[in-house]
Order: sequence, then structure tokens, then C-alpha cells
Amino acid sequence: MESVSLHPMDNVILKESGLPWGAPAFDQIKDEDFMPAFRQAISEAKAEIDAITSCPEEPDYANTIEALEFSGSALDKVSGLFFNLLEADSSERRQQIAEEVSPMLTEYEMYVSLNGDLFRRVDAVWQQKDSLDLPRDAQRLLEQTWKDFVRGGARLQGEDKKTYAALNEELSLLELRFGRNLLAATNAYVLHLTDPSDLEGLPEHVREMGAATAAEKGLEGWAFDLSAPSYSAFMKYSARRELRRDIFMAFNSRAYGGKHDNADICRRIALLRQRIAALLGYGSFADYVLEDRMAGSLGKVRAFMAELLEPSLPAAREEVAQVLDFARSRGFEGERLEGWDFSYWSEKLKDSLYSLDDGKIKPYLPLESCIPAVFGLATRLYGLQFTRLHDIPVYHPDVQVFDVRDRDGVHKALLYCDFFPRASKRSGAWMTEFRGQEIRDGREPRPLVSLVTNFSKPTADAPSLLTHNELTTLLHEFGHSLHAILSEGRYGSLTTTNVDHDFVELPSQIMENWGYEAEFLKGFARHYKTGETMPESLLDNIVASKNFNAAYFQVRQLQFGLIDLAWHTVKGPVEEETAAFEKAAIAGALTLPSYQGTCTSTSFSHIFSGGYCAGYYSYKWAEVLEADAFSLFEQKGIFNTEVAESFRREILSRGSTEDERVLYRNFRGHDPEPKALLLKLGIVKN
Repeated sequence: MESVSLHPMDNVILKESGLPWGAPAFDQIKDEDFMPAFRQAISEAKAEIDAITSCPEEPDYANTIEALEFSGSALDKVSGLFFNLLEADSSERRQQIAEEVSPMLTEYEMYVSLNGDLFRRVDAVWQQKDSLDLPRDAQRLLEQTWKDFVRGGARLQGEDKKTYAALNEELSLLELRFGRNLLAATNAYVLHLTDPSDLEGLPEHVREMGAATAAEKGLEGWAFDLSAPSYSAFMKYSARRELRRDIFMAFNSRAYGGKHDNADICRRIALLRQRIAALLGYGSFADYVLEDRMAGSLGKVRAFMAELLEPSLPAAREEVAQVLDFARSRGFEGERLEGWDFSYWSEKLKDSLYSLDDGKIKPYLPLESCIPAVFGLATRLYGLQFTRLHDIPVYHPDVQVFDVRDRDGVHKALLYCDFFPRASKRSGAWMTEFRGQEIRDGREPRPLVSLVTNFSKPTADAPSLLTHNELTTLLHEFGHSLHAILSEGRYGSLTTTNVDHDFVELPSQIMENWGYEAEFLKGFARHYKTGETMPESLLDNIVASKNFNAAYFQVRQLQFGLIDLAWHTVKGPVEEETAAFEKAAIAGALTLPSYQGTCTSTSFSHIFSGGYCAGYYSYKWAEVLEADAFSLFEQKGIFNTEVAESFRREILSRGSTEDERVLYRNFRGHDPEPKALLLKLGIVKN
């Protein structure tokens, strides 16, 4: 790595911002600042590693394990800023920087993980573990550090080390390219309508959204794209079946073929991961990943998914049959429901059963009311206070910043909220951090948390109005945010959301439950025009509809898990075409037809560029945890502060400072069972 003379104080990213709580100076940071900052930070990080390996003293916990934990802080800072911006506010230049810096970061990671001198020091401390009398968090850090080295190739020799490094470098670039192709493919499609008759079935709020999207794109009439609010609304409400088919096929063939094709990249990523796992002595990449998860093994994950799928699949097919019967009763003449029919007719059935289409709910859920309500839930449960700040720089005008304080007034975090879709933002919703939490030299920088969604923008006539599903999405991502906000610990690698992937969704998914509690909804769900409280009948129907098509959606999630496991249990090159490989993986679990020209894998960013590789099952695993955990709130009261304090103490504040299975048992008193989820969803009876 070339050395550079740039002093940290010369770079706006690396120097102290001077802002409260070390908030990033987004108003000063320019794209041209990133590469010099990365070079400087990598140079510093390498020097810190060299200082550990050249230490003349015998290896001990402080001069090796703790020193390694606290190394690379400047690099963490630059990476935390850049890669969050890349996801939430990308640009051609930022994508170019990502591809340029990716090999540099991979080379640095290999500089650490394949460093024989460094591993010998780590291993020397590990061998003394039984006599060190370390506190529990230090024991955990020592254990995780040693395991990370072993799992990261530290025991490889000679050519194997070089091969491992080369495979990882290629893999990191391909993962970036996958995300870049997906964003470009998503932005490339627009359903542009100019004939008012093509709006048949669309409620006024969806028409307004289409008009606003068209205006943004400089088009006449109405436009619908592949962002979640636009796509899902059109699929639910459009009475124009041929148009639903068009946008369905576009959405389900993103980055499949054409100039943004990810099909070959999927196969290559799977092969690279398989080769990495084989070098490390594992039968498959899934074996490698799952060894270090709560589940513990591929066999246990397969058994877990089968235990859920066996009762859910026939129930899901029955739900699809019920939707078909309903559609036929309303004049549908097809022999079967196609993919572009299900959302439309399912929404109509739901409305007939519960009088509950989104158009009736949205006026009562303006985002400007939902935000304080969700924050207020954290106030009621955990004593947190949220104050909007207007003098903290942001990376985009849409972003809002909140100072989060504990009940005693102590600052806990800055929360950056970025709610609306734009071409520079990837689809979906997520929570990340610009900075995590740790305690070093008596100082504790608190987290800088980022909560990102893609909710409908305000229009000329109405504020941003949420569907009920979007409300639960907000609760979900806020749950992740609480995991970071309430973090307490010394070591950043063990705090906030740095936990097992099959545990990380527990704090988020448990929060969704309050979205179906009338007692919570009554506190804020008011019509944005009249101020009228949501009618009791509507509240009752929201609660009653909680398990509508629950088996169908469960099987859909399990299908994603099956695709994930298929890609990550390959033993060599995938000879089949990408879509054919995927369809074979879920052939026994279909509830709706599959189609030539569609492919989920090419847009499956969770597993190909998002860190959930061989881990998508974890959403269901965590649902089992949350179903069992929330039952304690149901028993003692959904706002019970005793239960909430226990959840904060044992789960939210602890990160991974203790084995996640132990943390869960400390909270709940027993291990969870998959039946808890099946019971909650009404798929089986007690």
C-alpha cells in the first residue's frame, strides 16, 4: 500500500467535526474527500497492526486482543460514512469510488486476517484463556477474535493464502457490482400512463403518487416505478390486468438480462463463496456460515425450515384457493391466479372481510403523526426522549435528525431518519450506523444511527400517508435502531447490532406487534384532515386481520430461505441457468406459478450483496424468538415497564457480550420453540 503524507487534520472526514456528539459534517464532505481519507485511514490501520505484531512484550489481553479491537478507528469512521451514503444517496461517482476502494479494503482485511505474526500473538493469548480471569465481555472478545482469525484463513499456508485473498478480492467487487446493477435496473423502468382510463381501480392517493412521480421525472400524466410504495400500490389496486402484468414482470426480472444483468454474477458469487469455504475446510459456504450462528448447523436450519414449511404449505395453498374462489365470485374467469393477480384479488378479499383497504387506513396514518407515536412507544417502554434538531448537517434535505436521551437526560444517540424514495437510494428499508458504540480511554462516543425507508412522499394535497404495512415497517426498523441506541458495552465489535444474524431481527420484529394493538393505535391514529380518531370498527378489523394470508406470506419467506440455501450449498460451479437453478430450489414449495423471464436471485440483494448469505432463514428464526418473547408482554401488559426493562437489560443493551442463546434464556426463562410462531399465525392450534 502506498504511503501518504496527508495528516488526518487535513481531511474533513478524518478530522473532528466540532459538531455536538461528533456528528458528521455532511455539509462540508465532498466526494473527492473519500479516497484520500480511505488511503490515510488504511495506512494508519496498518501501522496500528504493525505496532501490535512488533510489540516486544509477551502477548497478553491488553497489548494484543484489546489493542486489535481498538485498531482501525479512522477506517471505521470513513467506511461508516461512505457505505451508508452509497446505499442511501448513491451517485455514479460514489459507485466508482466503491469499486476503487473495495480491493483496497479487501487487501487490508487480508493484511489482518492472514497475518501470521498477528495470529500467533492472538493464539498465544487464547491458549492462556483458562488462567486469565477475564470479565465476561473480555472472555467473549477473546473467543470471538480467535474464532474470527481461524474462520478468516489464519491457518492457511503458502499458495492457499494467496488464493484465499484473491477469491475475497473478486468477491467484494462482484458484490458491489451486483448492487450497482440492481439499482440501475430498478431505476430504468417506468410505467408511464397518459390515458385516464388506465388508472381504473386506483384510489385517489395512488393517483396523486403517480402524478407526483411523473412530475419528478418530467413526464405528463402518471408514472409508476419499481420503488416499494409505487409498485405495491399499483399491484393492489389497478383494475387493468395487462398493466399489472407489465409492472409485475418488470419487478420480477430486475437485473435479469440486458445491460444490468446479474445472472452470471449470482453464479460466480456462489462459486467464489464455495471455494472460500472449501479452502477453510467446510463442505459448503452454508456449513461455514451456520457454524457461527444460533442455529449452529446446516442440518438444524433445514430441520427448522421443514418444521415450519410442513404445516404452512398446505395452509398457504388453501389461502390462495380462497382468493381464487373470491375472485371468481366477482367475475374473474381465469383457471388460476397469476402472480399479477394475487395482490389485487387478495386486497379485495381482505376488504370484503374486514373493510380494510389501504385507502381507508392511510388517512389515519400520516407519517408526521406516526413518527412521534413510534418514538412515544419507546418513551413509554424505556423512558427515551426524542428531540428534533435543525442545526445538525444532513446528507440530503429529506433527512431529519433527533437527539435521543434517556429518562435521566443523558444523551444516548443521534438518530438520522431518511423516509422517502429517490433515484439515488436503493429500495427497501434498513437501519445502519454511521458510528457504533464503545468505551475507550474513559470516553464513550454514542451511536450515530441511520433509519432509512421508502415511504410515499407528500403530495401537493396531502402529507405522507402510510399503509398499515408501512407502519409496521417503521416499527421494525425502529426496533433495530433501539438495539443501537440502548447499547452498553466496551467493545464495538460486540455492541449495538453486532450479534448473530439469527438474533439480530428479534429487536426489530418484536416491535411490529404493537402495530396490531388497538391500545397503541388509539393513541395517535387520527384523520389528517378532520382530526377524527380512527373508528373503533377499523381498529378492530386491523387487529382481526393480523393473520390474513399469514401462511402464504410465511411460505414466501421460506421460499427465499430455500433459494438462499440452494446457492450456498453448491459444491462447485453452477452449470444451470440462474433462473432454472432458482426454480428447482423452490419447486416443491410453490403457491403461485413461476414464469419464463423472471428471476428472484438477480435482485436478491440480501444474500448477494447485503450480508444475509446463508442466513435468510434468520428472519423466521427471529420470528420464533419474537413470538415467544412478545407473549410475555401479552401476559403482563403490552406497556409493562417491568417486562420492557428486562428486555432492555437482557437483549437490547447487551449486543453480543454474551452468547445469544444465554441472553434469550435470561430474558424469557426458556428456549423458544417453532410452535410458538405457528400458534401466533394461526397455522396450528394449541
